[in-house]
Amino acid sequence: MARHPSPRRPRRDLPNINERIRFPKIRVIDGDGTQLGIMSPDEALQIAQDKEFDLVLVSDKADPPVCRIMDYGKFKFEQEKKAREAKKKQHTSDVKEVKMRYKIEEHDYNVRLRNAQKFLKHGDKVKATVIFKGREIQHTDLAHQLLRRLADDLEELGEVQQRPKKEGRNMIMILAPRK
Repeated sequence: MARHPSPRRPRRDLPNINERIRFPKIRVIDGDGTQLGIMSPDEALQIAQDKEFDLVLVSDKADPPVCRIMDYGKFKFEQEKKAREAKKKQHTSDVKEVKMRYKIEEHDYNVRLRNAQKFLKHGDKVKATVIFKGREIQHTDLAHQLLRRLADDLEELGEVQQRPKKEGRNMIMILAPRK
């Protein structure tokens, strides 16, 4: 026989406001920050309803638990607004890649250098990759020199986070922006 979920299962995602506050005694703080004292949730809810506000549980860890009389809708809107602003201001650091061959021409090298500079100025890390094809794998010393030259040219913008190392048919180096 299949078991059906209990119809009176507690909802954890609902905020503790008004009738959902289940403590024998609570400390009540008014909207302007003045303490109204310790009382039962029913008394506090009556005061909040007289002022046309909500009774919101602020801290359930305190003894007795602390509740505040406030406009919950406005409070929730302000919290969401702050969260959106914080998310807008944070910058995630991506890893951008510049690929080249060890036999790169001067102009092409300058293009890769400008791209790497742009990435570092934007606050992203740069993964410089030198690709080997066929027998070019014998010339890892030339690729090492090229990556060292790139690190020297980007000295004022970025610092080497990972020294040049060989991975399969590639040699990579990672640069991070300077603080």
